[in-house]
Amino acid sequence: MTTVSKPALKPDNGSYTKYKVLAAALGTIIPVAVAILHYFPNTFRIEGAQVKMLPAVNAVLNSLTAVLLVAGYYFIRQKNVIRHRTMMGLAFLMGSFFLVSYVVYHSQVPSTKFGGVGLIRSVYYFFLLTHITLAAVTVALVLFTLYFALTQQFAKHRRIARWTFPIWLYVSVTGVIVYFMISPYYT
Repeated sequence: MTTVSKPALKPDNGSYTKYKVLAAALGTIIPVAVAILHYFPNTFRIEGAQVKMLPAVNAVLNSLTAVLLVAGYYFIRQKNVIRHRTMMGLAFLMGSFFLVSYVVYHSQVPSTKFGGVGLIRSVYYFFLLTHITLAAVTVALVLFTLYFALTQQFAKHRRIARWTFPIWLYVSVTGVIVYFMISPYYT
């Protein structure tokens, strides 16, 4: 008896449209949710929530993400796909933990004002504004880069990863810099 199997789905034939839509939706919804938390900080406040340590946790998560991104880049340059995949998966996981921790913290605490003056104030705001702007774009870039890898569309994965990697790394590193610059002003 001969069995007829369905032809394998080609990754680029549109069969993954629902995942593209999900990536695009999350890439839009997450930055909008963060903006809502910024402009309406007390909307989701829970009385007595203990979140004081989360900025330090966020800095550690951003640092780990940056290290994992660099390791992932190193491994792919060495053509070690398995280790690259592992490092990038861990970077995605750390970034996801960061995002959850960031949202929890900012849903409970109003934004801290930077107290520095002079040139350091300009440096701080340069890092902060570029960090925020690129962070909003990073979510969608990371999700689509991951999508192309998981659907084995490696040419598209490489094309978008050339943009995603440096932007994601910049966002991770500047997140840590911004934390250290503002940490003396936390109450």
